[in-house]
Amino acid sequence: MGRRRLSFGRIEETAGISRQLVRYYFDDADDLLLAVCDHLASAYRMALIGGVETLAGAKRLHFIFDFYFDLVADLPKPRDDQAYDAMFAFAAGSPRIRDNLRAQYTLLGQVLQLEIKMQYPELSLEDCAEISYLFVCIMYGHWKMVASLGLGEDHKLISRRAIDRIIASYAAGDEAGAHPIRTWGAA
Repeated sequence: MGRRRLSFGRIEETAGISRQLVRYYFDDADDLLLAVCDHLASAYRMALIGGVETLAGAKRLHFIFDFYFDLVADLPKPRDDQAYDAMFAFAAGSPRIRDNLRAQYTLLGQVLQLEIKMQYPELSLEDCAEISYLFVCIMYGHWKMVASLGLGEDHKLISRRAIDRIIASYAAGDEAGAHPIRTWGAA
């Protein structure tokens, strides 16, 4: 689903509502896509809050990692991978969508950075930022491979184990902090 294929007529067909009603609420396609971005982010935020509110320590961090790789049996990750895949395609041509997605993923990374720091106080904030950045890249890359290229979801176990190995290597002091890099924020 590329930018050329999105139209108010197509939305009318798919959603079964009038084009005029859609245009009443959304002046242009970017406004609609920004609303979709915000809706999807809200669904994740509410699921995560509900999942971690009664957890403490390592259970919180493990829950977050497991949730994003759809490994929490009673709280499945939303099935929105193709929607996010499309959003990234739209972001290439829309600064507003790009800024929105960057802000959402940056917030996730910053929250993870603090969760990792609480679980691994021996790590520096910079190391925790690198780990959170790597998590977001691996998580997003995994789901794009599933959504776009049709790889099996069972690969999520490989990606999830990789996160644990990355953290273990940082905790063991393997090159941790050797090359400080700014990981979150604009280019």
